[in-house]
Amino acid sequence: MSEVAEYFDRIAHRYDRWYETGTGRYVDRTEKWLIFSTLRSEGGRALDLGCGTGNYTAELHRRGFHVIGLDASERMLEIARKKLPSVRFIHGDAYHLPFPDESFDVVLSVTMFEFIHRPEEVVAEIYRVLKPGGEVIIGTMNGRSLWFLFKRIKSIFTETAYRYARFYTPGELERLLLSSGFREVESAGVIFFPSFWPFPGLAEKVDRKCHRKCRGLAAFVAARGVKGEGRDSPDNPGRGV
Repeated sequence: MSEVAEYFDRIAHRYDRWYETGTGRYVDRTEKWLIFSTLRSEGGRALDLGCGTGNYTAELHRRGFHVIGLDASERMLEIARKKLPSVRFIHGDAYHLPFPDESFDVVLSVTMFEFIHRPEEVVAEIYRVLKPGGEVIIGTMNGRSLWFLFKRIKSIFTETAYRYARFYTPGELERLLLSSGFREVESAGVIFFPSFWPFPGLAEKVDRKCHRKCRGLAAFVAARGVKGEGRDSPDNPGRGV
């Protein structure tokens, strides 16, 4: 088991409870608004890659997708399975997805790419398992955001998830998708104020007004891409399973 998976096993229950805090509710509500306003698909087969405790899996399920969740942390998955007993959850590896080619209409991955070392390999796997015309959305923390600069400094003094994280800019996410053959690539971002900002209503207005123009300053960024109609990306010959 990797060091990161061991860490998330240890904090699984604390991680899930964070969504019940005031900051957690604002962040979750705002990030979901960005993800699902970016997503064009309205149904089909979806993979929640790096699903954690099932937060986005539940939202995809609620919206009518036939969704599967995959994560490297078994403790996180235990919580997810209790929340969604009718949904299939898999303990697995993002570098070697256990699915045939062209299995999904949507692959969603939120705050997982920060914790992988070879992102190009994972994006190639995402491309492989998507159907032609399928969508990928990758959401990560922004490496140039003041919010996560504070979090990174904190991780020097106490163990947090950010100690293990690699952050991305919107441009880096776009290039990652383009280099793997995705088309119609776009990005956006939300959360422009630090976690101690006392006026969440104002923050949400700024989020919705500035998510395109000011994405380079946002704490959370998401990039979307579409798989072309050809079977394979230039650097990723398909493999049957």
